[in-house]
Amino acid sequence: MTITEKKAIPLDFLKPVNELENQILYLLELIKNNNVNLEDDVNTCWDDLLHLKRELFASLTPLQRLHLVRQAERPTTLDYIPYLLDDWIELHGDRGGADDPAMVGGIGKLNGISVVFIGHQRGKDTKDNVTRNFGMPSPGGYRKALRLMQYANTFGFPILTFIDTPGAWAGIEAERLGQGEAIAMNLREMFSLQVPIICTVIGEGGSGGALGIGVGDTMLMLEYAVYTVATPEACAAILWKDSQQSPEAAESLKITSSDLKVLGIIDRIVPEPIGGSQAGPDRAASNLKNCLSNELDALLNLTKHELTLRRYQKFRKMGAFYECS
Repeated sequence: MTITEKKAIPLDFLKPVNELENQILYLLELIKNNNVNLEDDVNTCWDDLLHLKRELFASLTPLQRLHLVRQAERPTTLDYIPYLLDDWIELHGDRGGADDPAMVGGIGKLNGISVVFIGHQRGKDTKDNVTRNFGMPSPGGYRKALRLMQYANTFGFPILTFIDTPGAWAGIEAERLGQGEAIAMNLREMFSLQVPIICTVIGEGGSGGALGIGVGDTMLMLEYAVYTVATPEACAAILWKDSQQSPEAAESLKITSSDLKVLGIIDRIVPEPIGGSQAGPDRAASNLKNCLSNELDALLNLTKHELTLRRYQKFRKMGAFYECS
């Protein structure tokens, strides 16, 4: 099954790419309408375009990566699931009266192995984003996720989580319903689950909203994805009282996949097509499926005790530092 490709909305730093693409389209139109031979010119432009894209995307700043993954055209959890899993079905509700559309989950088969999947779900347009609350879950969303994780633990199904949120919903109603408690409960329970857990950051992983489904045995991250304690805009506003300093904040926060791999926060970077997963959704999904399959095969060889001990030790090592005397 394929994921439908859509043309991305241009970003400022992509203007050179868009201009060259328009030149190629113009040449193709000339060939079609005037029956002229411009094949050499077109091939040269294609080569230039590929070279330009490689240079541009190899040198993206952290803030540019953040803008890239916030594009509406970037694949979401429910875009990936039909490609990754067979015989999948979405499950609803937290059994407490809520069914948060910003958090989705269900069961399916990854290469014949029954798994439970859970993920944040953003919208594709304004109406959809309002319905999905821009991918920001309420307490009911985290409780739905916990219900599905407990279900997986009972039946011995591995858990796959997909992180893609700017953060948990921070409204008054969310606080009244126990947002902090719901996320904390998930963190505690995920450490005790006796089944393999693989977490993947597929877009923007923001704050505690990401951590609420982010405790796992293996942490994967798509190449251009970001994972941060706070958005660069919020960080700049808090530290310098000026959101215009977000580029400096983004650099300091170490939000990119390469930085987080060096810091030991994530375990593996999943390659994306040049231009991000929105430029080639099928290839991005194929790369992710291969990584998930390999990691799951390795985790299934561990005993329950080994899984929980390894998970505990993994997180205990995070944030270690040495002071120079």
